[in-house]
Amino acid sequence: MKEIDPGPAVFGELQRATERLLTAATTLSDQDIAAPSRLPGWTRAHVLSHLAAQAPALERLLTWARTGVRTDQYADRAARDSEIEAGALLPATDLVARLRESAQSWQHAVETLPGPAWDATIVPFTGESCTPRRILVIRLRELTLHLVDLDIGHEVSGIPPTARDIVLDDVVGYYAEAKQVPAFTLRDAEGVELARFNGGGPVVSAARAELLAWLSGRGGLADTPDGLPVLPPWI
Repeated sequence: MKEIDPGPAVFGELQRATERLLTAATTLSDQDIAAPSRLPGWTRAHVLSHLAAQAPALERLLTWARTGVRTDQYADRAARDSEIEAGALLPATDLVARLRESAQSWQHAVETLPGPAWDATIVPFTGESCTPRRILVIRLRELTLHLVDLDIGHEVSGIPPTARDIVLDDVVGYYAEAKQVPAFTLRDAEGVELARFNGGGPVVSAARAELLAWLSGRGGLADTPDGLPVLPPWI
């Protein structure tokens, strides 16, 4: 599981990712957000509602880390899903306002989290034990990839390099632990080896943005002489 240390540089990446999302979202009308996103079964409003609801959910995990009192991200999946559905019914201006307010509250909570709390053990909705350092990765990943999912002209290739590499490391880490991943070696366009899955094998090489798009299900790659590995679905 990818974790990153807190500090001004990381907080700045999170803030900039939030600003990119909000800048894009504020251009959308009610008709725009009712249109399909790139995620099956979700409109753009669902994507924005998810991100608006995710910030306070992750903030609850920070409360757990700060106080030592278990504070779950969501009561259960049904509660999470119903919150997203309810938010998706809001007018565009109201939904963007909720997105902005929740993001600002989250950013403040992260930047003011006491030092010892960063080493506390918490459990996100996905079930793994981690520290709040993991939550920084989760939020950055969601902000960057879901901007692409809005399908309004943003692509993985447009993610800034630092954020892109953090998210790429996270996705690679997921596949390193996943079941039914075929043997292959992952390299970037400069030949840097990023991972060997199941001992290595055929080489898949491309620019890092292209690799992230492929691994996260948001783009394809040119075929290799031995064919591209067939990966299990990412989260």
